[in-house]
Amino acid sequence: MNVLIAALWGAAGSVSLVIGAWVAVHRRPPRHRVGLVMGFGSGALIAALAYELVPPGHEPSVWTFIALAAGALVFFFVDRAASGSSKGSADRSIVVGALLDGIPESLVLGMGVAAGGHVSIAFLAAVFISNMPESLGATSGMLAAGQTPRQTYRTWWALVAVAAASAAAGYGIVQLLPGADGRYAQAFAAGSVLAMLANSMMPEAFERGGKATGLLTVLGFAVAGALSTLE
Repeated sequence: MNVLIAALWGAAGSVSLVIGAWVAVHRRPPRHRVGLVMGFGSGALIAALAYELVPPGHEPSVWTFIALAAGALVFFFVDRAASGSSKGSADRSIVVGALLDGIPESLVLGMGVAAGGHVSIAFLAAVFISNMPESLGATSGMLAAGQTPRQTYRTWWALVAVAAASAAAGYGIVQLLPGADGRYAQAFAAGSVLAMLANSMMPEAFERGGKATGLLTVLGFAVAGALSTLE
């Protein structure tokens, strides 16, 4: 039963990917507005990096930095393989980034359930808030590149399913290895998120939203950072 609860928490953190896609499909927000929302999401992701994925209270080891580098390298090579053509490559990069950071993030959520039923609401909220602008921006680009709404929905629902399975796997890992705390999974997620932000999401946000994107990025950071202080 608890493993099912862990899977539900993983899905809850990622379902905002589908919500963002729904907004892109049915509301068709202007390009400028999409850029501003992506800027907000970029700030929220930076806050998640600073306060949740690499928490300042933990003493990092060399393995933490190896995991961080591994996350960035895996994103780089998977993104390069997925972006065979330039058309829509930034949107595919965001999808790849959502996948590569979603798996370890969900592992951590599942580990929290297994370690005593505790789930960081601040961490869950940061994941939820940052996922929506990711999928909103990527879906807008995917639709412009000729994909159908059904194809985009399938993409995001698949990522939600992967997140649920990853959370269940995180629960199982702690059952088998009670000392596991997920810090290396968090560092791996941080590396992939940071690489995705630099390569895709932030340049795309600025291109669409203009100079005001910087202000929305700071606002996103402030909102997600404030949520991290609730616990």
